Amino acid sequence: MADLHDLTALEQADAVRAGRTSPVELVEHCIARIEALDGDVGAFVTTTFDTAREQAREAESAVRAGGDLPPLHGVPTAVKDLDAVAGVPSRLGSLAFDGFVPSWTDNVAARLRDAGTISLGKTATPELGLPCYTETEFGTTRNPWDLTRSPGGSSGGAGAAVAAGMLPFAQGSDGGGSVRIPASVCGLFGIKVSRGRISRGPVLGDLTGLSWHGPLARTVADAAAMLDAMAGPAPGDPHWAPPPAQTFLSAASQEPGRLRIARTREPIVEGAVVHPDVVAAYDAASALLEELGHEVVDVPPPYGPDLLPHFRVLWAVSASTAPVDPAKEHLLRPLTRWLRERGRAASAGDFATAVAALQGAARRGITATASFDALLTPTLAQPPALLGAFTDGATPEEEFDRMTRWTPFTAIFNMTGQPAVNVPLSTAPEGLPLGVHLVGRPADELTLVRLSAQLEQARPWRDRHPAMWAGV
Repeated sequence: MADLHDLTALEQADAVRAGRTSPVELVEHCIARIEALDGDVGAFVTTTFDTAREQAREAESAVRAGGDLPPLHGVPTAVKDLDAVAGVPSRLGSLAFDGFVPSWTDNVAARLRDAGTISLGKTATPELGLPCYTETEFGTTRNPWDLTRSPGGSSGGAGAAVAAGMLPFAQGSDGGGSVRIPASVCGLFGIKVSRGRISRGPVLGDLTGLSWHGPLARTVADAAAMLDAMAGPAPGDPHWAPPPAQTFLSAASQEPGRLRIARTREPIVEGAVVHPDVVAAYDAASALLEELGHEVVDVPPPYGPDLLPHFRVLWAVSASTAPVDPAKEHLLRPLTRWLRERGRAASAGDFATAVAALQGAARRGITATASFDALLTPTLAQPPALLGAFTDGATPEEEFDRMTRWTPFTAIFNMTGQPAVNVPLSTAPEGLPLGVHLVGRPADELTLVRLSAQLEQARPWRDRHPAMWAGV
């Protein structure tokens, strides 16, 4: 049998059921890889190896006892450090939360546990999940493909852990691209779900409707299986996506049929420049879609640069509502303090105007593309960024501008609430991953899963790994 980390999450679950491996073996294998590799990568901020070993032994006993097992029984994973697990420290990437230990478990983490997964700890995130890189006072998370580059953010630790083969898949969250960005630069498949698809309870509020949990995985089927485990609202949730007509995993084995796909690579952020390698990846994806029988149509961008100021208002107000102890406010990073100051300065009218403008734009943009099954764009404007590229010599406002110019395609679909995926079809000439971005109709992750699985079958990527993959 292949090395355990060569197996996908679903292959690991099948191997556990068939007795070819055990939850204990899987957990110990992942722990060994984390101990060997994470000193260089920095994907984890907290490890829970003792608890994971105990859960693995319990999972192994359940296999021996026979009977029904949950779908992902014994498969290792991890939880992003913005999300709570009772009794496990949650730093949220910030010195202001150092020492914070929640007494509750977020619904998404509980559902992953109910599906049989075993968490090995908390993956790194930038402060409060606000930047698109993962560099904090606790350490720097590096891209396994090139340790001088960023794995993106804010789910940078999750992306790095999966890309390095420390985990078969991991949970992230996406408020402006935070699943799709790490997926693109780490060579993974990542899903930003529809608004309301996954519960954000039981504690967190939902002021803006921008941020939702989502999977990062090496294969479409693994991501779909993880989404099945996480999906569904909970009582009291302010947003409810209509339930899918079937499981997401079953969609991954279905042909999508002939689709109409719109495409545009015009960024909505002024000053953003799309790199030639990104254009080549976008054109290659378009050609592949046509080879597969789909109709690909160039369209004008459905959204424009006038929306960015409204997004800034929502992002700043969201930052300002984080429950930071006033006595620890000085511990926040300059970007976070700047955003919180802007959020506090915004009036109720400013916030209402921004929400109304974005809702109106969403209606118009969704209507303009309603005759298409999906929209293709680049995921990012540029290849993976060097560490420090956003912060070096920058004021907070300059830092924010650098980030938006690098990520001019992702945040708009957090505003519209549409599902979107990163598909890791290409690499740059130097071997770095380059993803493309597919956006679906509202609440239609199923079509994106079918289409992405077809692309994966045509141009497989699961065995494309960084050099460190084989090093342990």
